[in-house]
Amino acid sequence: MLNVILYTYEGCEACDEVRHELQRLQAEYPHRLYEVDVTHQDAFHNHRARLPMIEIGHYHLEAPFSLEALQITLRAAWEQAQKAGSKPFSPPEVSRADRILFSFTRHYVLVLNLILALYVGVPFLAPLFMKAGLTLPARMIYAFYAPFCHQLAFRSWFLFGEQAYYPLEAARIPGVKTFEAISGLRQVSDPWSPERLQARAFVGNEQVGYKVALCERDVAIYGSMLLFGLLFARFRNRLRPLPLLWWVVLGLLPIGLDGFSQLFSQYSFAWLSSFLPYRESTPFLRTLTGFLFGFLTAWVIFPALEPSMRETERLFLRKFALSGK
Repeated sequence: MLNVILYTYEGCEACDEVRHELQRLQAEYPHRLYEVDVTHQDAFHNHRARLPMIEIGHYHLEAPFSLEALQITLRAAWEQAQKAGSKPFSPPEVSRADRILFSFTRHYVLVLNLILALYVGVPFLAPLFMKAGLTLPARMIYAFYAPFCHQLAFRSWFLFGEQAYYPLEAARIPGVKTFEAISGLRQVSDPWSPERLQARAFVGNEQVGYKVALCERDVAIYGSMLLFGLLFARFRNRLRPLPLLWWVVLGLLPIGLDGFSQLFSQYSFAWLSSFLPYRESTPFLRTLTGFLFGFLTAWVIFPALEPSMRETERLFLRKFALSGK
């Protein structure tokens, strides 16, 4: 006996004709009919014009098709099944893992946005807890993010203080207090200096405020990824995948130039110092390059995930239909 899967949606008049024709052909070509209502399924959101859709073994029919085409397809599937020999049909098992994965494919944008929101939002709780005197949870947040970020105070945002940031003197930003001035550390511009570790451990105080547990660049990267994720959730059917060349030129090159030129200039390599003088990036450049990299990276990732998620959703719908659940 053949298995026929009919994908339908609410108010589909053509689906009624297909059902009637399949019922008429039941005696000649015995089959089981499984219906899948995809009215609220994202996998078929952009394919309404292709419904009703029929799957019979390896054969597929997409609207618009005639009842004659349906009969020919059913006959071809029947003849192929007869040649292959009849095998007892065993409905597929539907596990809890299947249901969890199916739910994830439908709501993966929400899940990823929640993860990004937590990752970029929790670091802002650290200065809030410090301000409230809750040093233990604040220190736990700093410790959790320490493996993922350098947390150098002179490259981090500060809350509840005189300024939003305290750059090094080498950044040459007029009109702001420098990190050397508020901390008393003088050798932090030297990557080999032990005071560098002190700059990482410095979280602030009541006067200067308390630093966020992620540096300026990381806040911009993950914050902009979240921003794109929210836009994608709203306009996913209008956003086209970003050409990889744009990501390289506008996303990767600016952050690479800013970050690596700063990094290499601060190490005393004689062969570099002749043409790459010491430089310290600014909060503006870190934020700008981080934003471009994060936003454009998300523009590459989210649209790339969408087709595979929708295909996986369709496979699960088919499995659920055949299982009778």
